[in-house]
Amino acid sequence: MTSFPPALRVAIVGAGPAGIYAGNLLATAVSARPDADVEIDLFESLPAPYGLIRYGVAPDHPRIKGIVNSLHEMLDASSSSSRRTIRFIGNVEVGRDIALDELRERYHAVILATGAIRDAVLDIPGVELPGSYGAADFVAWFDGHPDVARTWPLDASSVAVIGNGNVALDVARVLAKHAVDLRTTEVPDNVLEGLESSAVTDVHVFGRRGPADIKFTPIELRELGEVRDVDIVLYDEDFEGVDPASAPNNQLKVMLRTLNGWRERPAGTASRRLHLHFWHAPVEITGDGEVEGIRFERTRLVTGEADAAPRLTGTGEFRDYAVQAVYRAVGYYGTRVVDAPFDEARGVVPNAGGRVDGETGLYATGWIKRGPVGLIGHTKSDALETITNLIADAEAGLLTDGPGSVTPSTGEGDVLDLLDARETAYTTWDGWLALDAHERHLGETHTYARERVKVVPREEQVAVSSQAVSRDGALVR
Repeated sequence: MTSFPPALRVAIVGAGPAGIYAGNLLATAVSARPDADVEIDLFESLPAPYGLIRYGVAPDHPRIKGIVNSLHEMLDASSSSSRRTIRFIGNVEVGRDIALDELRERYHAVILATGAIRDAVLDIPGVELPGSYGAADFVAWFDGHPDVARTWPLDASSVAVIGNGNVALDVARVLAKHAVDLRTTEVPDNVLEGLESSAVTDVHVFGRRGPADIKFTPIELRELGEVRDVDIVLYDEDFEGVDPASAPNNQLKVMLRTLNGWRERPAGTASRRLHLHFWHAPVEITGDGEVEGIRFERTRLVTGEADAAPRLTGTGEFRDYAVQAVYRAVGYYGTRVVDAPFDEARGVVPNAGGRVDGETGLYATGWIKRGPVGLIGHTKSDALETITNLIADAEAGLLTDGPGSVTPSTGEGDVLDLLDARETAYTTWDGWLALDAHERHLGETHTYARERVKVVPREEQVAVSSQAVSRDGALVR
């Protein structure tokens, strides 16, 4: 005999890929059961869904943004069915508009999928100087995040980007790229205007390790070489002993061959340059009241005992570069939920297989579960583990007597009644469809034809989400 609730109610906090994948997997799993239904409420602190896909991927990456299409299908199919399975509730921050305990009173289970939107700490002197920026903040700006200032200082001619991952490449590429080449993307108008006034001529990307340890993907790297009027500059000293043929996998072989191909190019005459430096560990950001330079120690790998991995160490050689801005792309840090357990050191919710430590009925998935590493595909498999354990707990009867069994999710117990009573301006899936259509209409009628023009201010997103649209996407006011 099963103890599985006949109407399982689950809240998911975060409507990025992690939350949407978890909701879709849960809905699919429960739909296969003859003895149960499921109702899932997907809470998002922003008015629109999709998380870092909307606000963390560079606007000139349409292939990656194509993931939105599959996420849209998951939510749209559920919301358009005769009986709702997944309900989107946007512009609601758990811990501000509603407490975590209030969710747990209304649902059998709560899944935390808040991801990571803050920059990881780089603990070196001078990191707080004006002109030192976190990459996550810059990405949020050029992606039109509603909670970021509308302007960005772009008066530096020489810029340093610290990091050897895809985020570092995104930041470097957007800084080096001419604004005119972004006109056909969904970059917001205020961002396009800012980039058009940029003074940048040289962007330097620094990695602690060598070319054989880069964390890019081949597509990201290859796109660098396709940027118009930007020369890629490499330094032979960084490639001593690097042999693409000895790379442990095909992906790295391809990237090393790409780098070697750029090294063999004749010196260019482009108006902007993107320098790739390796074996540089940041030591100090220098300047009197603002960023004026950055100091690095050259590094190398030291082989230890037979079974030990080579260890990165400093060489004692220091180098200074004159730059007027520094962008720190050294990783992300998890977004905590008020009153949920949180590991400050790792920036994650402590858990085992997605089950939050010491909390029956509370789960985690995505970057807040495992840390900010891995690609979208990892997020899907990550969600599968969490959902598998949630269903196992439901079958074992662990959720029927928990905090979620107190109040039904319909009628007077519907969470929307609570939000209405508090006059919370939440958005819905239909509201997102209205905003989506409006942004596409703005793109079609823009001076530079594009797929969409993002609405940036939060208040405007909420206002548009509450209005109807005509068949051509124009607002019906």
